[in-house]
Amino acid sequence: MLIYNLTYEELVEFLSKNGHKKFRADQIWNWLYKQKVATFREMTNLPEELLVLLEETYKIQALELVLKHTSTDGTIKALYSLHDGHLIESVLMQHHYGNSICVTTQVGCNIGCSFCASGLLKKKRDLTAGEIIAQIIETERILKERIAYVVVMGIGEPFDNYEQLMRFLTTVNHPKGLEIGARHITVSTSGIVPKIKEYAHMGLQVNLAISLHAPNNEIRTKLMKINQRYPVEEVIGAIKYYLSVANRRVTIEYILIDGINDMPEVAEELSRVLRGLNVYVNLIPYNEVLEAPYKRSASQTMNTFYDILSKNKIQVTLRKEQGHDINAACGQLRSQHL
Repeated sequence: MLIYNLTYEELVEFLSKNGHKKFRADQIWNWLYKQKVATFREMTNLPEELLVLLEETYKIQALELVLKHTSTDGTIKALYSLHDGHLIESVLMQHHYGNSICVTTQVGCNIGCSFCASGLLKKKRDLTAGEIIAQIIETERILKERIAYVVVMGIGEPFDNYEQLMRFLTTVNHPKGLEIGARHITVSTSGIVPKIKEYAHMGLQVNLAISLHAPNNEIRTKLMKINQRYPVEEVIGAIKYYLSVANRRVTIEYILIDGINDMPEVAEELSRVLRGLNVYVNLIPYNEVLEAPYKRSASQTMNTFYDILSKNKIQVTLRKEQGHDINAACGQLRSQHL
């Protein structure tokens, strides 16, 4: 079992059952999450009997770096191999305000969005919390700098791996763990309505993003087959429920695709759907995927879409493009090596 899978409380319980004091958990977590050691033997202040116990019970190496691409803008995309040979990806983005990582939660994806490289291969399995955490640890080792922001928006649907996602968030936010502030973490979902409502009651300060990509069922179903299960009106209803319970603003992710969802009349419709909600729209230039028939919107088209939302008093940003030259869209690197 991977030691990163343990919560702090579970590690304390394990040590207690084996005759070791609670302060040993603090020492171990300091080595894991502050010092980011690669072997148990680097934990130099632990007694030999505890080191042997850890080595016999847990693994510390979760990922093997297969390939690393670095963009001209500093974006780093890493392809990792898991213990069973499956491949996953993480993307590191460097901003003036700090380093941000996009992590993967599943091997493959069953959501099947027609524009996305992640869904080219069906889900093989969920990642454990420790395997998600290890993506941050390994990327910090590569970068040799601290990661301050986390986006759970890589391969897979986070809310389809809900239990492990929650365990991941606990450790990442824990003061003895990676100690990344909750408001520096964003979880993105394609719109699994029951889980959005469940998540609203978790009492977390972690940001929530919804991949909407269309204001109506005709366009959204073409782009996202999950819309057949949870249509636009149900997703909007879940957003309203979340806002009423959690009282936290929601990000609406909207990838702009040429001739599909980027027309002025679609922008007007989106404005009507979102009017009065405590949301802001993140417009995203499309990273083209070889296997998908879609093209990115022209710059002027994206600017017009932005202007219409802004005119209608919808809070909106147009994301600065990063990593386009290294195929940084989720799943692109993995799909090329299978």
